Amino acid sequence: MTKSRQVAALPWRKTRQGIEFLLITSRETKRWVIPKGWPMPHLIDSNAAKREAFEEAGIVGRVRRVPFGQFTYNKKHKDQSISALVVDVYALQVLQLLPTWPERGERKRRWTKQVDAFDLVLEPQLKSLLEIFKP
Repeated sequence: MTKSRQVAALPWRKTRQGIEFLLITSRETKRWVIPKGWPMPHLIDSNAAKREAFEEAGIVGRVRRVPFGQFTYNKKHKDQSISALVVDVYALQVLQLLPTWPERGERKRRWTKQVDAFDLVLEPQLKSLLEIFKP
């Protein structure tokens, strides 16, 4: 098993009822996740996370440059190999949701209250980050 690193955006907004997160479905398993991907050599990690949020969820927003937290998960590849991935998570305040975006046909997106996001996400360490997030 190899160890790799990814970057992710935690898309959020503040409403009268409290904090909400924008979750998306993964392409393969359709489970609820946050936008994530590989670091990009021409971008700092926070901007790479912001780019992933645009491509995977059609989000335009303001990203923090320092990671909010980190989680790990095991990714199964097409060749059946498994990578233990460490994911740096960057808070991304959503300013706009675009009606079309690059991966629109491959994913669903959904606003969920902070308390409900905990029940939708499967990765235990990501659940913990969602639970403790404060803007």
